[in-house]
Amino acid sequence: MIPSSFIQDLLARTDIADIVGRHVTLKKAGINYKGLCPFHGEKSPSFIVSPSRQTYHCFGCGVHGNAVGFLMEHAGLGFVEAVKELAQMQGMQVPEDDARPEDREKAKQQKEKQQSLTDVMGKATQNWRQQLKTSPRAVSYLKGRGLTGEIAARFALGYAPDGWRGLASVFPRYDDPLLVESGLVIVPQDQNNADPAEVRRYDRFRDRIMFPIRSVQGEVIGFGGRVLDKGEPKYLNSPETPVFSKGRELYGLYEARTALRNKGYVIVTEGYMDVVALAQWGYANAVATLGTACTAEHVHKLFRFTEQVVFSFDGDAAGRRAAGRALEAALPHATDTRRITFLFLPAEHDPDSYIRENGAEAFEACVKQAVPLSRQLIQHAAQDCDLDSAEGRVRLLAQAVPLLAQLPEGGLRDQIVDELAAQAKANVDDLRRRLAQHGQDGADGRGRARRPASGSTQVGDSPSDGGPPVYDDADFASYEAQPAYDDYQPPYDSRPRKQRGGGDWQGGKGGKGRWRRDGNGWERQGRTAMRPPPQAARPLERAAWLLAHRSDLWEQLPADMHDLMCDQPVPLGAFFGWLDRLVADQGPVNATELLAQLRIQAQGPVPGDTTPDVPWSGPPADEALSALAQRLENFHDVANGQETAEELIALIRPLQLQALNDELELLLQSGELSDTAEARKVDLIRQANALKLEISRLRPISG
Repeated sequence: MIPSSFIQDLLARTDIADIVGRHVTLKKAGINYKGLCPFHGEKSPSFIVSPSRQTYHCFGCGVHGNAVGFLMEHAGLGFVEAVKELAQMQGMQVPEDDARPEDREKAKQQKEKQQSLTDVMGKATQNWRQQLKTSPRAVSYLKGRGLTGEIAARFALGYAPDGWRGLASVFPRYDDPLLVESGLVIVPQDQNNADPAEVRRYDRFRDRIMFPIRSVQGEVIGFGGRVLDKGEPKYLNSPETPVFSKGRELYGLYEARTALRNKGYVIVTEGYMDVVALAQWGYANAVATLGTACTAEHVHKLFRFTEQVVFSFDGDAAGRRAAGRALEAALPHATDTRRITFLFLPAEHDPDSYIRENGAEAFEACVKQAVPLSRQLIQHAAQDCDLDSAEGRVRLLAQAVPLLAQLPEGGLRDQIVDELAAQAKANVDDLRRRLAQHGQDGADGRGRARRPASGSTQVGDSPSDGGPPVYDDADFASYEAQPAYDDYQPPYDSRPRKQRGGGDWQGGKGGKGRWRRDGNGWERQGRTAMRPPPQAARPLERAAWLLAHRSDLWEQLPADMHDLMCDQPVPLGAFFGWLDRLVADQGPVNATELLAQLRIQAQGPVPGDTTPDVPWSGPPADEALSALAQRLENFHDVANGQETAEELIALIRPLQLQALNDELELLLQSGELSDTAEARKVDLIRQANALKLEISRLRPISG
């Protein structure tokens, strides 16, 4: 668990304008800075960075957050990863009380090694880009594939000349071990133990168009090389290295981030040229697997950026087999709020050739006609099944049940069960019992994540029994083992729902609230853009006290109030976020049990859990949450059980008004903005006036 006090200190030492300015060109606008929003396409600036509030806000698309939120949103990091990244920039050490000094030193050395490897590959990238400019043959090849210089520059395409030791002129030491470790240079295995001075070395990539593979942070971590003429292999990829894993990385994801938000979906292809060609034709939202089948980690990473995935495959037998593997990788992530479809092109085409021959409109029509996951699952299970015979229908059920078991529980799974039962002419209740039994037996199927009864979670919990953890270390691989941060839910993730990452959404009791793990924490579905945080006030503490004693009132509040309260500064924002998940998971809880669980959440000792002989041995308490728990316990007010949601809403309305006024002030301080921002100003004034009137009615003047 990362103490909230550390996060506050980290944000206090951070200049958000400096963090955002590394990725966005900012210009001074009054007391703020403005620029073009990096999260959606715009021609006039609606994106504001406020040094006084240490927040960013876009009046065009509504994204809002602080420095941690920006790193999560822009780089696709999980919360813990973003905190570590920001802490490293500020020269601060993230508290890791359970990590031994030697482990921290090892992690530091690993991080330095990874940085050295990416520096080497970055230097090779620059060299090959220069080589491309001086090679008419390579340029002619790319032009023949319909690519422009702009697209080649966007993807940093290059050319590795036809020579055995071309990189010897680029690096001072051709025998540098980093060249071998990064996969740029090959040393034959029979010479591994030879005298270094006599070892024969040679470049891995020769006479190939080079496709740099970048992490979501933009660092070059590997390469794909394509032959210009006939030759084998047609594509040659970097080997696995400390910074590159084919099962985790996706080509083009770094370049596609903005397009994913604008288009609202991602196209997953099988080749580098597919990605580049689609970008040339206006589909910059495409990525590609790296010569391997699509994995669950690939899918998990994609759902950090979008809620809709379109898998594109050739229509031949190989494409159908690849689609089957992608289906199985996607099933654990197929929640009710996500859309997964399968696009099959004619057998003689791939996305590159199809869009060049038929144009963008024809390709768009194919995307719209893509097969939904529900239909693809049944078609995949029905392979080699004669549905006109009882034997074939029984075989269909036998092949479909293990697939269905991998789906998270929810409406989508229920609908597919109904359709499958109809096609197999089976009793739907019998099918549901069979599916439930399959989940209990654990035979190949993977059900929903099981949470401890107390509502706490353990690092490494997965969305599916037997499946991989839902957090992903691919983009922050400098730590061999993640520390046990447990399930701290920060009030900082302001991303729209479709842009957040993590595991499968999990519904709670009564369908109230849905949560999933993000990195080593939890994330709440439906969170709207975070408003500039107002100062904590006594009414908000009163609201916390009311909810501690009447947690059933939380379910009676509208969703926008949930969002506003969860986005308050720590510790109150952290408390409301924790309460939201607790009620969603367990339903309303009495005050005594709720306060006891709050102390556990803060990792402090619960009264009665320790004795003089057996002191508290758990992690140190989060002082802010512990202090809040103590304060709520010591309130003099006495709950009578008759408190109403109206009383609670009356306490929250001033916070809503303050949030509107803060946003309006931010807009007015930033000078001339876009038409969208001007329209937002009018809307803010209208909302604020209406809210003032409502507040005055809730607080009548007594005579």
